[in-house]
Amino acid sequence: MPRTGDLMTKAGVQRYPGASAAYWWQTAYPGDSMESNVVVWHSTEGTSLPSYDGGALAPNLTAVPDFAAKRLKWFQHFDFDTSSRALRNLAGGVQTNTLNVCQVEIVGTCDPVTHAKWVRAGTPHLYMPELPDWAVRDLAAFAKWAHDEHGVPLTSSATFKAYPSSYGSNGVRMSAAKWTGFAGHCGHQHVPENDHGDPGLFPMTAILTVAKGGTIPSEEDDMTLTAEEIAKAVWSHRLTSPTAAEGTDPTREAGTFLRYTDAKQQQLLSRLAELQAIEVGQSAAIAALAAQLGEDVDTATVVAAVQKAIADAVVRVHVDVTGADAAPS
Repeated sequence: MPRTGDLMTKAGVQRYPGASAAYWWQTAYPGDSMESNVVVWHSTEGTSLPSYDGGALAPNLTAVPDFAAKRLKWFQHFDFDTSSRALRNLAGGVQTNTLNVCQVEIVGTCDPVTHAKWVRAGTPHLYMPELPDWAVRDLAAFAKWAHDEHGVPLTSSATFKAYPSSYGSNGVRMSAAKWTGFAGHCGHQHVPENDHGDPGLFPMTAILTVAKGGTIPSEEDDMTLTAEEIAKAVWSHRLTSPTAAEGTDPTREAGTFLRYTDAKQQQLLSRLAELQAIEVGQSAAIAALAAQLGEDVDTATVVAAVQKAIADAVVRVHVDVTGADAAPS
């Protein structure tokens, strides 16, 4: 289907089965009729169904996580083949909202800083790079329905980048010509005339794989990887740093933590060697001092007493530094 942006007669089932029409905005914003062959995915960067400024910024559908039931609850705001309003559309440029596009917002975040903040606060949420299997399953079900009812290809030639690298001029945003010729699935980060970076590192491949009848790769599947591939994946896997400054990206590659640990170990070993050398020197000095105390003094007792005092002091310092005797927090 050519993407001309011209008005067309809508065909196929327009309402996604099971979706609620409680927040229906098509009456207030009738939009344009078209035959959508593209799905643009967004993330809301929130934890609940947005108001969308009374529908002025609404997509066609919103998927809201139900964590207790482990499923997505769907709300539909416009027919599948009616233009919605979640994309920027500049005057005089290429069409966006009206260019045969169905838009889907997923309630959650693609921002690692927001993700870390919500983790610390204990706020349940969806994080786009780490969607649970049940969310992938339900998004795949929608993609399959869009294909079966409207012919949206179960393909994506777009590269999804992690946020915040996906924001602005990100190297993956389409030109006007490429956007006009595109069909299939992409993200807000790919649409021209827009600067948003959502949905970040979105698992588009996994969603489309499941939509085609495949399964989400399991841990057993990973065993087919070579040892080198597994090592590279572990080394580059991003973890959350407990000491990251507020408002900064809290994630670090696992390799960063390993390099830091190795450097600290080398520092500690070097310091231990210094302390051992000091201890040897102190023992020799104590023995020499005791020898000068005279024949009436039991030098062995003096040496033993001084060495015990030093050892006790070292133990106290060790306990203070390591917190070994501290009460659990």
